[in-house]
Amino acid sequence: MSKCPLVRWDIFCKVVDNYGDIGVCWRLARQLAHERGLTIRLWVDDLNSFQRLVPAIKTNQTIQHCHQLEIRHWLPDFQDINPLAVADVVVEAFGCALPEAYVNAMSLSADHQRSAPVWINLEYLSAEPWVESHHALASPHPQLSLTKYFFFPGFTPRTGGLIAESGLMQRRKTFQTDAKAQAAFWNRLGLSSPQPDELRISMFAYGRPETEQLFLQLLEFWSTDHRPRTLLIPESILNNAISRFFKQPILIGQPVKQGNVMVLFFPFLDQDEYDRLLWACDLNFVRGEDSFVRAQWAGRPMVWQIYPQEEGIHLGKLQAFMDIYTRHFPPDAVHALTNFWALWNRDDSSAENDLPKTWLEFERCFPALNQHANDWASQINAGGDLVSRLIAFAESV
Repeated sequence: MSKCPLVRWDIFCKVVDNYGDIGVCWRLARQLAHERGLTIRLWVDDLNSFQRLVPAIKTNQTIQHCHQLEIRHWLPDFQDINPLAVADVVVEAFGCALPEAYVNAMSLSADHQRSAPVWINLEYLSAEPWVESHHALASPHPQLSLTKYFFFPGFTPRTGGLIAESGLMQRRKTFQTDAKAQAAFWNRLGLSSPQPDELRISMFAYGRPETEQLFLQLLEFWSTDHRPRTLLIPESILNNAISRFFKQPILIGQPVKQGNVMVLFFPFLDQDEYDRLLWACDLNFVRGEDSFVRAQWAGRPMVWQIYPQEEGIHLGKLQAFMDIYTRHFPPDAVHALTNFWALWNRDDSSAENDLPKTWLEFERCFPALNQHANDWASQINAGGDLVSRLIAFAESV
């Protein structure tokens, strides 16, 4: 039987950390549809979180179309599906476990004069060395005539790469050299263009007590330091900590200032506008996976807060990325970045306790970090993006 073209794709997503999982799946689905002309169904279990990211999503509809994609509400009582309606490629995002009825339909689909679907488990991003040896491994189903393949995003040619839309790097470079485009962006947020010595920082973090405590200490230091700093923060993130610091409720779109630090809460941005925020800022605090990857494409210094796991497992993953990211850093920059990232992730065993000193050492390295961020973006883009590698892999199995 000749293999049919892999035109129809189903992507299944369970929302775990509010925005990271659906953020990755939405970018993947859009790129497959818009750049490759594929027919995409995106199955999502939490439409409320999805709507925060994409306001056009309607939370009361089981089936809808948005941005040339079909969106399905993945309900707990997943109904049986006709084997002929099963997609050519099925992406199980982050081990979300497909509905049993859908897996059975996948198995039956091969009996209808077509090949069994290509079943891919899109894994979480990791820089750990073992990822290369596990990427693209096959896992036969114990009962059915199906095989699942594990696809690992990553930073090396022997992994699945990173999501990057066609022309992304050029759009970013154009924006960062266009003063009018940047001024228009800041105006949309209700700000004027930054002053010569001003540092603009985007802040996307987990609302953990340890993070709030550190953030309050940073605000206190920044407010008394000589350099003006403006913090750009999505609504609801660190809201309570900032309200305590300024001793007043913080309203969306209304900047508040104390000393040399100003904070602006803004409505949650769509993905394209969030990219521009990362491009425009001098430093980006990011979390999880989606914003972490986008900060790397921004070519700016960044601080990554990794998703916390029990028994500190996440700290090994953080170190694995640091090892490859800082490989060609000068020693003082490695020391400064490692110390501050460790402190922000509460790895107190390796972080210095003097927060102002740790911050200032980190900030002094911004010129070197900025150059490296640009070089790094070019390096990880050279081997091809995730969608290109994903399609090539699906067609090869």
